[in-house]
Amino acid sequence: MSQLMRLAGVTLVRGGRTLFEGLDLKLNSGDPLHIGGPNGSGKSSLLRLVAGLLRAERGTVERARCALADDKVALDRELPLGRALALWGGDCSQALDRIGLGALTEVPVRFLSSGQLKRATIARVIAARAPLWLLDEPLNALDSDGIERLAKIIAEHRADGGAVLAASHAALPGSWQHMELGR
Repeated sequence: MSQLMRLAGVTLVRGGRTLFEGLDLKLNSGDPLHIGGPNGSGKSSLLRLVAGLLRAERGTVERARCALADDKVALDRELPLGRALALWGGDCSQALDRIGLGALTEVPVRFLSSGQLKRATIARVIAARAPLWLLDEPLNALDSDGIERLAKIIAEHRADGGAVLAASHAALPGSWQHMELGR
């Protein structure tokens, strides 16, 4: 079992406000960790910190290669979905099929519904083949089919030795370790 993420004594300050301090976390291969907490408690900021988009005030952050799915779709809205996703590399066709978007590869990203955009963001993470997935509110805008597919994809990723750090207000399908911020 290999360690994919470790935070040691991490303090994160944003906008002059301390979101958390002295945070210790680790994720090993196969681990799922669900981060909960009220709005503004630092859930999304924690994911961005692990992704390397924010810097800790104190402490150390170590992680394996990761892929982040947050509220930023990060796909060219003018391109067909397949081409927009291909810019990120990886096996885009398989990722789109797994999340249920295989039939939409020629549809411009700008025409996708909110749920389809969420699925496209998840497909981007799948295609990256990163061992550590960072998922911010992964159930938002997903219908029941999307939620079932995501649960299966996460289970497969974990079985293959990947780990998932997810921030969500909602209960996530499957078995998760849970941690609350801001309480």
